[in-house]
Amino acid sequence: MSIASSRDAVVIARRRFFGEGRPVDGMLAAPILRSWQRCAGQGLDASRSPLVEPPTARELRELQERHDRLGRLARPELNALQGDARLTDSVVILTDAVGVVLDMIGSGEFAGRAAQVALRPGVSWSEADTGTNAIGTALVERQPIAVHGAEHFFERHRILACAAAPLIDPRGVVAGALDMTGPAAIRHVHALGLMRLAAEQIEHRFFTEGFEHCTMLRLHTDRALLGTPREGVLAFADGVLIGANRHGLELMNLDWPALDLARLETLLPGVRPSEQIQMLRGPRGTRLWGRLVEPPRRSPRAPAASAVAPVPAAPAGEVEPILDAEMMAQLSRTVRLVEAGIPVLLLGETGSGKDVFARRVHAESERRNKPFVPVNCAALPEGLIESELFGYEAGAFTGARRQGAPGLLRQADGGVLFLDEIGDMPLSLQSRLLRVLQDKQISPLGGGRPVPVDFALICATHQPLGSLLAAGAFRQDLYFRIAQYVVERPPVRHHPDRLALVRKLWRQLGGEQAGVQLSTDVERVLAAYNWPGNYRQLVGTLRALLVLGEPGHPVEVSALPAEISAAVSAAESQAPVAPPPTSLAEHTRSALQAALDASGGNVSRAARRLGIDRSTYYRRLLKDKDRGR
Repeated sequence: MSIASSRDAVVIARRRFFGEGRPVDGMLAAPILRSWQRCAGQGLDASRSPLVEPPTARELRELQERHDRLGRLARPELNALQGDARLTDSVVILTDAVGVVLDMIGSGEFAGRAAQVALRPGVSWSEADTGTNAIGTALVERQPIAVHGAEHFFERHRILACAAAPLIDPRGVVAGALDMTGPAAIRHVHALGLMRLAAEQIEHRFFTEGFEHCTMLRLHTDRALLGTPREGVLAFADGVLIGANRHGLELMNLDWPALDLARLETLLPGVRPSEQIQMLRGPRGTRLWGRLVEPPRRSPRAPAASAVAPVPAAPAGEVEPILDAEMMAQLSRTVRLVEAGIPVLLLGETGSGKDVFARRVHAESERRNKPFVPVNCAALPEGLIESELFGYEAGAFTGARRQGAPGLLRQADGGVLFLDEIGDMPLSLQSRLLRVLQDKQISPLGGGRPVPVDFALICATHQPLGSLLAAGAFRQDLYFRIAQYVVERPPVRHHPDRLALVRKLWRQLGGEQAGVQLSTDVERVLAAYNWPGNYRQLVGTLRALLVLGEPGHPVEVSALPAEISAAVSAAESQAPVAPPPTSLAEHTRSALQAALDASGGNVSRAARRLGIDRSTYYRRLLKDKDRGR
């Protein structure tokens, strides 16, 4: 059925169901029909607007604080999907277990339109409150679901196209939902697959906290998928199953009621803990590959764990930008500077991997066992940024927590503080930050004694700080304090070998392990595209292709987003055709210039591209210029 005929069928089904009260079996997807029936049974009127009441700023802040753990565990996926959402004029939404929106990122323009139908933080999108929609229906059905246009229960929600996946915690309890919503006029063909994969990543990450005392069984039918979010995970305490993910239960032919009852010795008789991968036999004789790991034994003299857990070098599920030899050398130098207490400023376009570079520095430094605290200065609400950064005493302002809050700068004590988008920090706070960096102590809001702090500082921005300095929007004294060493993250379009980059990222995402190949034409287009969204956009596109791909069938150009294939076609059609070189000298000159153009004017990259030394490249370039005079 075509998209147009599918939409027509939904319109006819609406008329029969809501206007005529006639059955519409077979005209809708079964979950949509069940949802319509539930909503009608609860007395909702599709022609009216749902009654929703946005929260106050205080209520929203308290809601987000209550779900801080879920927000932290979902943050890598929200960040990774942000580029995809902006490219498709969509937003990505995290909700709690009852469908209340906790966070929303993506297209600011569409977020404004979505707010007109109360799709905004703090508002409930449960079925009971907002009718049939991807968030509420996925939570009820406990499965990923897409709801497009007229499939929504309420008429005014027909402008939306939504896809959501529920988040199921290791105890089988719904913890929340992840959703991508955009305008119904655009068919978001990748959205449901992206949400399903992202939900798997978050559910896999649930096991990083609260299961340190457990014996962990990780298994899969494909040995190569062990250690990925697609592996099955089962957690045992004293031999009894106390937690699992859906993959693990399916592989062991179990369901959620098996928790607190199933025993390891019964499920896998004779299995012994080992760091090595073992071949196991599943309940139906299926061959499985697995690793059974006991909890680490704690030394009685071991120091207490830090109140803020160190963040891994790359959050689970996030693909690291590839660092070439030049950037690896920069990484090594930056680690030495951070260990010496010298602040570092990272420059680079949005999506170029500044955050991941900072995490790598932390992971390889002497502070690796202390906190890594990332702060996005552009994402913090202007009214809250001061209290979030510097903390506050009890009763410092209306809505303050009774016990106060330490603030993000104090949480970084002993570790690394990463101030991302430092160029967006208000001027009034720049002076306070400068004072903290000078005095090495923090004065929380509401008075109280100054608290000494010790953290290494890494800042980052995509903005031209020179222009901000000239305009008076950034303090010069703060700039010289934070930019004692500057590292520039190059954009993807300046990568010396984009084809090799595409292939390496495809391997990291599991494309080869899944048996999905990119056709030669797709690789050519991906390597030729300029990637304005850099790694974030490139990785998001590859993830979408992995969802669309089928094992044994190469992914073709027709699966690429239209703007990518169209941009490459336009560039190729406009590219001038160079006449063939007529001499060896002309051929050499042409090769030198082509390498320089392909490297964005960077001589070091051009030399590496040709496989010669930088000095040799300079010598030949000057020699050819002299000949041309």
